[in-house]
Amino acid sequence: MQTEKIIDRIVTWLKDYAQKARVKGFVVGVSGGVDSGVVSTLCAMTGLEVLVLQMPIRQKTDQVDRASEHIEYLKAKFSNVKGINIDLTSAFDELTNIFNATQDNNIPNRDLALANTRSRLRMVSLYYYGQINSLLVCGTGNKVEDFGIGFYTKYGDGGVDLSPIADLYKTEVYALARALDLPESIKNAIPTDGLWDAERTDEQQIGATYPELEKIQKEYSTKSESDYSGRDLEVYKIFDRMHKAAQHKIQPIPVCDIPEEWR
Repeated sequence: MQTEKIIDRIVTWLKDYAQKARVKGFVVGVSGGVDSGVVSTLCAMTGLEVLVLQMPIRQKTDQVDRASEHIEYLKAKFSNVKGINIDLTSAFDELTNIFNATQDNNIPNRDLALANTRSRLRMVSLYYYGQINSLLVCGTGNKVEDFGIGFYTKYGDGGVDLSPIADLYKTEVYALARALDLPESIKNAIPTDGLWDAERTDEQQIGATYPELEKIQKEYSTKSESDYSGRDLEVYKIFDRMHKAAQHKIQPIPVCDIPEEWR
């Protein structure tokens, strides 16, 4: 993997896109994970204004600490970076009360809906700060999440203006983190979406590791279920199920066409 060429290409692409859009730079949500760590650093390397937001909602201490460490790392290294911490816990709690979501534990999909609400609150915050500062909201999704299994929240972390690492697999994002020499805590961070009160890693939620999923995604268009056995077959079934279920995220919003002669 030619990390330096990839880094240069993304930084140039980001800068060109922002200049053509006539904005000052980027706003990035920083979670303490490797994806947001890499994206925020690449944005900083453009020399344009970069605002990094930490937006905890009942967040685990280790996630908050990693995000804070990374923000301080960026501010020390790049004079064009500013950081803000916005605790959205009270806003989330108020929404939960308004939804009456605490009244009935038997509401179907309640916990998942609330988890996605956390992500959507963060999206709203990013766009608020982006708009008042003339900044683009920069996405942090990778290729497996965005185009493989759809492991993101629609109109949450999926609601962005541009996606600089969406053509990179997770293992490639880790390679960029090493090449960029990010803090050890970021380079070694275990992937988690941070949307649950109880700690849930991505692997626990998905049932497979990113390297396992990447193998299937790279072969998905040329192989079928009958080509696999053992653990590979298990992962294929996971990927296939999630990929098919995520088409409403991956494909453009459906539009009902109206015949011209009816107009």
